[in-house]
Amino acid sequence: MEIRQLEYFVAVAEELHFGRAAERLHMTQPPLSQQIQRLENEIGVRLLSRTSRRVRLTPAGQAFLDAARKVLGELDEAILEARRAERGETGRLRVGFVGSATYGMLPLLVRTFREQYPGVKLYLQEMSTPQQEKALDREELDVGVVRPPLGDPSLYTAQIEEDSAMLAIPEEHALANRSSVHIDDLRGEPLVMLARKTWAGLFDSVVDLCLQSGFKPNIVQDATEFQTVIGLVAAGLGVAVVPGGAAAVPRRSVVFRPVTGPAPRFAMALAWRADDDSPLVHRFVTLAQRIKAQAPVV
Repeated sequence: MEIRQLEYFVAVAEELHFGRAAERLHMTQPPLSQQIQRLENEIGVRLLSRTSRRVRLTPAGQAFLDAARKVLGELDEAILEARRAERGETGRLRVGFVGSATYGMLPLLVRTFREQYPGVKLYLQEMSTPQQEKALDREELDVGVVRPPLGDPSLYTAQIEEDSAMLAIPEEHALANRSSVHIDDLRGEPLVMLARKTWAGLFDSVVDLCLQSGFKPNIVQDATEFQTVIGLVAAGLGVAVVPGGAAAVPRRSVVFRPVTGPAPRFAMALAWRADDDSPLVHRFVTLAQRIKAQAPVV
């Protein structure tokens, strides 16, 4: 049985006239009659009662018409879904993100993407940059929101944000009275750091700047999550260098001051597999770049 035979039958059943059905199908009547006969022979029942004056559906024909319409409708829906998937309007997108991404563009990016592509199921998972690299390589993620640089040459990246450095300070600390701080002000200060395994770029840049200023940083504690780092600052364990976006989320007992002079700047990027030609990935990356172009420079 062929799809076109179902289409032919539905046309005849709806017109109840072979001539009108043939005209509707842009064909002549004899081949249409032949196709209907072949269909009846194949399924072994008579679908149409024909006389010289009229064409009627048999009870079997009425039942078959309902089923044929359903099959053709589901086929049309399947074609539509395939075309929507090809355009990146439906499907599944798995996105990993570092925790600090929630301080910046990520909430707007996710909200806008869901509004523009409601047919796409978006799955989000918080992971460190190294974890995301591994998950992308294993095809467990489609896109990562990461802190570059990355060590995997098989991944494409596109920077979407760059943030200045802030110092998180316990509110009773002397540096909290300053309008800004310099890297030299960290000399001898106890530092709470985000663990290097979580974000090597931040850890290394802070250590390097301290060494360039002539002192070794006094790291008293590290943590794998930014919220933990800020919490330890609130507890008075020390100060912490964080991306400026962290200041957008107020924390009791903590103040934030910009780091002036030589100070790190922190990039945020999207990462995806170089061999992934998914239209969903393309749409997500394109939307992020469009939002970046509209954002003010920090």
